[in-house]
Amino acid sequence: MSEPTVIEPGFFEVIGTQRAMRRLKTDPVPESYIKKILWAATRAPSGGNRQGWRWLVVTDPAAKKQIQGWYNELWSKAIASGYGAGAGLPEEERLSNERVMKSATYLAEHMHEAPVLIFACTLTGNGDITAGSSIYPAVQNLMLAARALGLGTALTTVHRGHQDDIRKLLGIPESVETAALIPVGWPKGKFGTGFRKPVQDVTYWEHWGEKRP
Repeated sequence: MSEPTVIEPGFFEVIGTQRAMRRLKTDPVPESYIKKILWAATRAPSGGNRQGWRWLVVTDPAAKKQIQGWYNELWSKAIASGYGAGAGLPEEERLSNERVMKSATYLAEHMHEAPVLIFACTLTGNGDITAGSSIYPAVQNLMLAARALGLGTALTTVHRGHQDDIRKLLGIPESVETAALIPVGWPKGKFGTGFRKPVQDVTYWEHWGEKRP
């Protein structure tokens, strides 16, 4: 079978090299860049075109430091409970998991140094996975746009253990869910392909469990 004709080759390059960049420089990010990635976020599909997303951009050092403190507390508790231990994984996955955990710990300890934190908020969650599902395609749009501009991002939800405190700190109504926290900045490392299982290993055809090469 021949390969499909690619009309926008740069698109697949962006997707193929976009990955979580948790080590970020402190250098400021121009507001025009933030507005551009938020524009991309709002191009995502939205159920019923309700567009129930809201984006809260945080750059205030004191607020970022408080958020980092809560985040690091939650991350430390998760690690202490055994989260992400990676026991029993195949070697390649174990090594990948080890790298992820190290970078995630770095983020927890240095999140306040990221020049920008963006909260992806939803007005239509209410605990219903389908009602609130539109926010995550929008987050992915934002992250892909950031990659296209050379900015690093990471998607995390660890903060939700302190969501009520964050609501009070930032004036977020109780009816609004903070679906994700995305640090944004210029990456210290390089973009590249991350560890992913082959498509044929995670895809079934016609019936569950039936694979094709």
